[in-house]
Amino acid sequence: MDAEYENVLVDQPVEGVARILLNRPERLNALTYELVNDIHKALELVDSDHETRAVIITGAGRGFCAGLDLNGFGAIPGTESFGQQQKGMAIQQYIAELVHHMRDVRQPIIAAVNGAAAGGGFAIACASDIRYCSAGAKFGTAFVRLGISGCDIGVSWLLPRLIGASRAWELMLTGRVFDAEEADRLGLVSNITSAEDLLPRCLAVAEEIKSNSPFGVWMTKETMWSNLEISSLRAGIDIENRTQILAAGTEDSRQAMDSFLAHRQVQWKNR
Repeated sequence: MDAEYENVLVDQPVEGVARILLNRPERLNALTYELVNDIHKALELVDSDHETRAVIITGAGRGFCAGLDLNGFGAIPGTESFGQQQKGMAIQQYIAELVHHMRDVRQPIIAAVNGAAAGGGFAIACASDIRYCSAGAKFGTAFVRLGISGCDIGVSWLLPRLIGASRAWELMLTGRVFDAEEADRLGLVSNITSAEDLLPRCLAVAEEIKSNSPFGVWMTKETMWSNLEISSLRAGIDIENRTQILAAGTEDSRQAMDSFLAHRQVQWKNR
């Protein structure tokens, strides 16, 4: 599972848990084409490893991800002859595709926000399935202060669903930075830890996830994300009903029922 790209490290702190480490600490892990490309590669790697049951994404050094690198993002290969706006759109879409990619990964993704999570970094945190942060973490999307829309990389869709529309609008219209305590109070993160305890706390949550059925976890992530987009309660319940019957027919589910009645631990086979 261990892999080293130019700007991202992938390792396995404990069996069955992958860590994706954004590794441009000298730039607070700010986004460039190369970094985003490496994140896509890392997501493909962990998704293809069926022994990996949970993923932690975090940043090297004192930042999680400071957003777009102000020294320049770089160009998407093949767009060199494009006009300025066309190049910009290609970059915008390539970064935003991270949100779709994170959703498509079967394993739950836990964001360990260890410092600044701004702009694109804030979007990565919002696109994760679970969020924890250190006491020194900072959050925000300041695009509206730069003369452009605060709606970027899925945040205008994700944030209202995470903390409520009224609070999300206030944060996005002001573009202000907010700290770990406010993130906790808003419900954006599950908890705050010290810097030293952040990774152990995320690993503990990953261990809890690992104790459950691989297929059940996969279907829970998929169904919950789908139900954020669903148009009605009835449609949402229809998805749940079909998923439950599908999962109940697996070998793992039958073994889990037997193990529960016999008071013994289940040995998941993902079958």
